[in-house]
Amino acid sequence: RRSRYMPTVLIAGLVLSLTLQCSRPAAGSRAATIVMGRKPGVSEPADIQKFVEAAADKLIVVDVRNPDFAVEPGDGKSNDKAPLAACGTDRVRAVNVVYDRTSASMDLSLIPAQWIEAGGGKGSVPVITHCGGGGRGQKAKEFLEAAGFENVVNGGGPEDDECWAYFGNK
Repeated sequence: RRSRYMPTVLIAGLVLSLTLQCSRPAAGSRAATIVMGRKPGVSEPADIQKFVEAAADKLIVVDVRNPDFAVEPGDGKSNDKAPLAACGTDRVRAVNVVYDRTSASMDLSLIPAQWIEAGGGKGSVPVITHCGGGGRGQKAKEFLEAAGFENVVNGGGPEDDECWAYFGNK
């Protein structure tokens, strides 16, 4: 027995198929590629690995997560894997400089000046920003660049195991 809705289903399928075919980019045009699970602006793991190796002991890791988990509940979750308290202790090249979403700012005076100078100054010191997964890490990267830092990458954060493996212990 045939359903009275069968012609409607067939027509809807045909329309969807035609829509998908017509929405493909033209030959030679550029299309955006989205990697599921990695936020926009987060560097690729291979690029992070090269950056960390080249930086060596000059690397500065700027952890922009907020220790007030009431303000940023997600930071409490990532804190289980990567404790903020480890900045400057177990993670000797990491410093916690909160990226404040409400003011879109950071207190850059918290980054040790001797680390910046030892890395060649703002123009060359290698900096990796991160939060839990990369959203605020990207905003922090842009903030640092606007403040004159020229060698900055967004490492994502502890939620991105592939990237975290290269700098999470720094």
